[in-house]
Amino acid sequence: MQGRTHNCNQLRLENAGEEVKLVGWFDNLRKVSKNLGFLVLRDFYGKTQIVVETEDIMEQLSAINNESTLEVIGTVRERSAKNPKMETGDIEIVPSKVTVLGKCQYNELPFQIDHSKEADENTRLKYRYLDLRNPAVKSKIVLRSKIVADLRAAMIGHDFMEITTPILTCSSPEGARDYLVPSRNHPGKFYALPQAPQQFKQLLMASGFDRYFQIAPCFRDEDARADRSPGEFYQLDMEMAFASQDDVFAVLEDVLPPIFAKYGIYHEASRPPFKRIPYREAMEQYGSDKPDLRIDLVVQDATQVLADCGFEPFAGNVVKAVVADNFTGTRKQIDKMCADVEVVSGQKTYWFRLDENGELVGGIAKFVQEKKAAVVEALRLKNGSFVALSTGDLRTAQKTSGVIRKTLANAFEGYMKKDSYEFCWIVDFPMYEIGEESGELEFCHNPFSMPQGGMEALETKEPLEILAYQYDLVCNGVELSSGAVRNHAPEIMVKAFQIVGLGEEDVKAKFPAMYNAFCYGAPPHAGIAPGVDRMVMLIAGEESIREIIPFPMNKTAQDVMMGAPATVDEKQLRDVHIRIAEQAKES
Repeated sequence: MQGRTHNCNQLRLENAGEEVKLVGWFDNLRKVSKNLGFLVLRDFYGKTQIVVETEDIMEQLSAINNESTLEVIGTVRERSAKNPKMETGDIEIVPSKVTVLGKCQYNELPFQIDHSKEADENTRLKYRYLDLRNPAVKSKIVLRSKIVADLRAAMIGHDFMEITTPILTCSSPEGARDYLVPSRNHPGKFYALPQAPQQFKQLLMASGFDRYFQIAPCFRDEDARADRSPGEFYQLDMEMAFASQDDVFAVLEDVLPPIFAKYGIYHEASRPPFKRIPYREAMEQYGSDKPDLRIDLVVQDATQVLADCGFEPFAGNVVKAVVADNFTGTRKQIDKMCADVEVVSGQKTYWFRLDENGELVGGIAKFVQEKKAAVVEALRLKNGSFVALSTGDLRTAQKTSGVIRKTLANAFEGYMKKDSYEFCWIVDFPMYEIGEESGELEFCHNPFSMPQGGMEALETKEPLEILAYQYDLVCNGVELSSGAVRNHAPEIMVKAFQIVGLGEEDVKAKFPAMYNAFCYGAPPHAGIAPGVDRMVMLIAGEESIREIIPFPMNKTAQDVMMGAPATVDEKQLRDVHIRIAEQAKES
């Protein structure tokens, strides 16, 4: 009998006099007397006030705990004291009957529903079903649903076909650790959850499909960050046959800006074509391959003018400078900024100022005095300029300068346009790099990318000089997506892997389906996969990605609500031919 005539956000003055049936949660009860009180009933859609004017119903409601679910039958009437803060604030319901549908058995809740975001994160995640009752939390999940629906419609409108790809597949080197699934029927063998549908979507291109997409679940065993959820995430995965880099750019430049403008907290978004920045230029100018173009600061090279100034940390190193004109920060604020940069980058920040009188002051000013004229000219300083400096080898100096640029703009007013979404493409990534941890030659981006210049480049150029048709889409300093023109020629694929020490047999063993498929004639193809979670996080203006995921894990990749990961019984282990080592049990 819990069918309703209206939801809790529908009734208006024109409904006065109607008998209605509402269902929802017992939000709160304000008691005035034993025969007068005001109940707020809440459902998915909103809230409605129920005015209680009988002793019997007041007595009944007084015995019910908050968050119980109720059915209320009554008559709509105009409120004498209207509430403009409620959509239904012009009316109230005079109940004739109240029925408890689902009893909340607890007198106290883990947190107040409307203030759940103030609770400890693990408590929120443990009781996520209560947290989601908070309209402010629920709204982010509703927003996510609308964005996904619009993304899907836009892709179909661009003649893409939605195709689902397998969840159980084989382990593949995608840059992160796999989640492994043991096989019951094949002892000692494992499936892997896909880090991305990379191989399958390329195989679809080899199968003759022209345009593919899916809202794809991806699984990576990696640590959490504010913009990265551990375990699983979703991406708008797409691939195009007989396509170039420009074809991919044209699709996303058409699909994304309207969605950001429609739903975003900022109603301004970059218009196409988005700015294209070569990788090496991005590192030089912004100290990052995911630059925030809202920041009106660039990195300058100060090596030539400052390396021999007598300041020991600069000697023999690269020096990068970030100049902020019209600077009014205090010494205390400068010190905090430098400390924040060191926390993020692990490197120190050095600084000085050209004050309003044109004098060098503060920080390392004494080392710069003798070169004042050259420094002012080289860095284009003005009276009131603040100069923040990083040093080290090229990579260290660049990355630290990028952190300085971002931290400075966030710490001081006037250096960032905060009310817009600024997109850019980072292009021309190196095909290879020296790994920071391994010290060995590695793929820089995606191992399945086509090198610029094809086989000739692989055979004639130094590996670190080879560029690839690889690209990232960046918005407000957040990497939304990585993509590439794919390597569809098996001989070029083999050569590309040989350079990092993997032979032809290794390629055939690791990627048998893709290698064999390409031997039967494959079209040139290209694709990309914007992260849905990051996209929604940006649009919603949230700092943590967990706020826009219905049931996220915590920072240590635990689902504290469901108790995952969890132990399983011995029979389950035997079924999949697994034995837990004693050492692991003890830990």
